[in-house]
Amino acid sequence: MPLTDLPAARAFILHWGEMGTHWGVNRSVAQVHALLYLSDHPVPADDIVDQLVLARSNVSTALKELHGYGIVRRVHVEGDRRDHFVAETDLWEMLIRISAERKRREIDPTVALLAELAGQLASDTSAPAHVRERITRMHEFISTLSSWYDQVRGLPKPTLVTLMKLGGKVARFVTPGKKRSSE
Repeated sequence: MPLTDLPAARAFILHWGEMGTHWGVNRSVAQVHALLYLSDHPVPADDIVDQLVLARSNVSTALKELHGYGIVRRVHVEGDRRDHFVAETDLWEMLIRISAERKRREIDPTVALLAELAGQLASDTSAPAHVRERITRMHEFISTLSSWYDQVRGLPKPTLVTLMKLGGKVARFVTPGKKRSSE
């Protein structure tokens, strides 16, 4: 039985597609991801087309996009010449891969541009002071976030899970303005 015949699976796939549009991801891409995530076996592209009632070109584009994020991979099934696809099902691994790719695509170019602009503005006395100051602050802020991400990204998964579960409680280990001896 196709997954899309199950009401809960269908609702998840539709909702994931809708949420994808809010996250800046094409609806079809998100729906293909949802279908593959729920599947317990490799799925050929033709089945994705049939189950989601999408154009073959949309499915092909979606699979390329998901493969680019590293959350879907192509596999071969013995006795079947078609390519089949499976999604990463480890949620932490999926989060890490998506975050890394989004950082590479969106944050890194922004940090590079802001660094260039801040450098140019540092010696441009004709630019209004508030423009120089705000671009410089934005560069420092996004660079700090990027650096924090890189540090957190290097932590082992169990440490990440613990950190996430601590949430705001982690603040009790930090005293603002004081440097720890290990820094």
